[in-house]
Amino acid sequence: MTSVKRTLHQRLWNPYIIVFIGSAGSMITELVASRMIAPQIGVSLYTWTSVIGVILAGSSLGNYLGGRLADRYGSPRLLGIVFALASIASLSILPLRELANSIRWGPNFPLLLRVVLYIGIIFILPSLMLGCVSPIVVKISLSNLEHSGSTVGKIYAWATVGSIVGTFATGFWLISLFGTKTIIVLVSAVQMIVGVWFLASAKLKPALIGATAALLIYGCLLGILYWRGMLGSECMRETNYFCINTYDRDQNEDIKAVEGAQYKPLIIRELVLDRLVHSYVDLENPSRLVYGYERTYADVIKPLLARKGMLDSFFIGGGGYTFPRYLELQAPGSELVVAEIDPGVTEVARERLNLPLTTTIKTVNLDARILMETQQQDKAYDLVFGDAFNDYSVPYHLTTLEFDQMISHMLRDDGLYIANIIDGGTHGHFLRAFVRTVEAVFPYVEVIPSTEGWRTAFRTTFVIVASRQPIDLSSLLQSTAPLSHQELAEYLALEKPLILTDDYVPVDTLLAPVYVDSERM
Repeated sequence: MTSVKRTLHQRLWNPYIIVFIGSAGSMITELVASRMIAPQIGVSLYTWTSVIGVILAGSSLGNYLGGRLADRYGSPRLLGIVFALASIASLSILPLRELANSIRWGPNFPLLLRVVLYIGIIFILPSLMLGCVSPIVVKISLSNLEHSGSTVGKIYAWATVGSIVGTFATGFWLISLFGTKTIIVLVSAVQMIVGVWFLASAKLKPALIGATAALLIYGCLLGILYWRGMLGSECMRETNYFCINTYDRDQNEDIKAVEGAQYKPLIIRELVLDRLVHSYVDLENPSRLVYGYERTYADVIKPLLARKGMLDSFFIGGGGYTFPRYLELQAPGSELVVAEIDPGVTEVARERLNLPLTTTIKTVNLDARILMETQQQDKAYDLVFGDAFNDYSVPYHLTTLEFDQMISHMLRDDGLYIANIIDGGTHGHFLRAFVRTVEAVFPYVEVIPSTEGWRTAFRTTFVIVASRQPIDLSSLLQSTAPLSHQELAEYLALEKPLILTDDYVPVDTLLAPVYVDSERM
């Protein structure tokens, strides 16, 4: 033990820094995991639960294996091997993600098992290897059993501090500064540096062989990833909330062959957040609405607009700012406030979607509910738009009875709350709960499906309109007719009533069947 201690001392041995680095890397990987999987399987309670469970499972198994290895081979060289393997495992996240994306799950494969396996394939190895670190460090550090409790306590305290720092640094800064892939490369590089440092603690020949082998494997893997294009970001901009992309699409593409020389392209720019097309923007004509649910919005507000001329509006979610800009042009002088939680979305709207810097639209980059509680208590609006849902990723706190009561307080007597949600008519669990919750606050509620065959569709967008006064829908086109009161009542009666509250809001469970159906298509 004396010779080991002397060698470690010569190499500036500090067990607390080592476990700090290992635990920080584990938590950074966990936070990055939630963002890396979002474009493929979304962000929900299921995905977060699976990420945390997989990382904990890997760490637990690593603790066990690390303890066994430490008892038999505990040494700086073993620590170097573990860190080198952790580095390679961390870098392997990128090709393993491609592998997991290529798997074709059977139509009857259980959703929850699929999510767990998908995440496990990608992230179990690095969490396992990093879990081996603390037991080995403890074994090497224990030279006096009289102080074993203090030594072990300090080591695990510093490991926890590393987890805390890794969590806050990643969530608050690293993802928005570097993006997920760059973070993975940086974390793996730090782990390789630590690994080589301890591999070099052996005698000259073994040290040279071990360090060279580790660096060669790491360098080859890094080169392959670069050659295969796996190191480049898939996002135009990656934020703490979304992988943001924009694409240009020609709406007239399908008539090119018919019109020939007379063909004129009609370019629409799409805003894609993670895997959902969130907005369509006509760059030349911002008052033109492309998305069907936004045209429904426009039809719904026509009677109110004709009567008032100006419509003060509050938007829960900005996205491509399509409808706020529409109202800015159609109802000049209106107060338009947008609560967009992600500043990156607003910046992309300005840079790529022609949202002018001089717009009268006021943007607050804050969660809508926090903004409503802190700054909008005494405000009164004609319209409140709910458009913050992203695919099947639903902010639960924006669906509850308490939230609807806040909206009611913000609206003028004849004001309208208009929200769009996604559900499948064949299931409708979320739709029924959402509508019943809104009905508990507003006496008048209308449901407008985006398609006539919504009952048999696995996925449909529904526009929900609520008010304290009767709702005039005379401007709606026949193709977007609302459900009759009898039809809505019969559809709601298919299930036991469920009111979503801040204490009980099982949105992920309600939408799970729709997610499963969508993945089968």
